[in-house]
This record gives sequence, structure tokens and C-alpha cells, in this order.
Amino acid sequence: MTNYLVIYRAPVSASDQMAGASPEEAQAGMDAWMSWAGRAGSAIVDMGSPLARVDTIGADLGDGELAIAGFSVMQADSADALREALDGHPHLMMPGAALEVLEYLSLPGM
Repeated sequence: MTNYLVIYRAPVSASDQMAGASPEEAQAGMDAWMSWAGRAGSAIVDMGSPLARVDTIGADLGDGELAIAGFSVMQADSADALREALDGHPHLMMPGAALEVLEYLSLPGM
């Protein structure tokens, strides 16, 4: 199995998303996430977390088009199998949101 880092990108930061949600909207959002997680099953290695930007150390890369709003670590036999596990992902319900998928690479000599 290959591990993948799935980065949740959004036009609005995760903290702004959560601050603007009513309790009912927050619960509906969590229900959608739990439903997706149930379908994705063992493909989820680490459900991850929403993220808030704290600092940039080194060259400032700018804000880019979409903020990093969160992440998950997933596993699959292939990129196609991972795409199937990500089908219907609740993060994509947000207009302008995207999932960025990065494959874990082996460290040379490890």
C-alpha cells in the first residue's frame, strides 16, 4: 500500500469556516465527514485535522490561491483506488475547494 497526504485547500481558512457556521451547520458538516469516513474505511490512516496558519519560516511563498485548510493521511493500492476513496469527499461541497494529493516517497537508503 502507498500512503498519501491529502491536503484540503479552500478559498476560506478553516478557522473562518468554523467561526461562520451555526451549530446546526457544524453538526451537518461533521455528519457529512463521518459518512464519508465510513465509506472510505481502511483507506484512512489518519483522519487529520483542520489547520490554522501560524507562521512562515524561510522564504515567504505568499498566500497562494487557496489556503491549506486541513489534511488527512490515506493509503491505497493505486492513485485510482485513492480517487475512488475520495469520491464524494465533503470538503468538495465548498465552492472553490480542492483536494491536493501527494504521494509519500521512500527516503534514499531507508
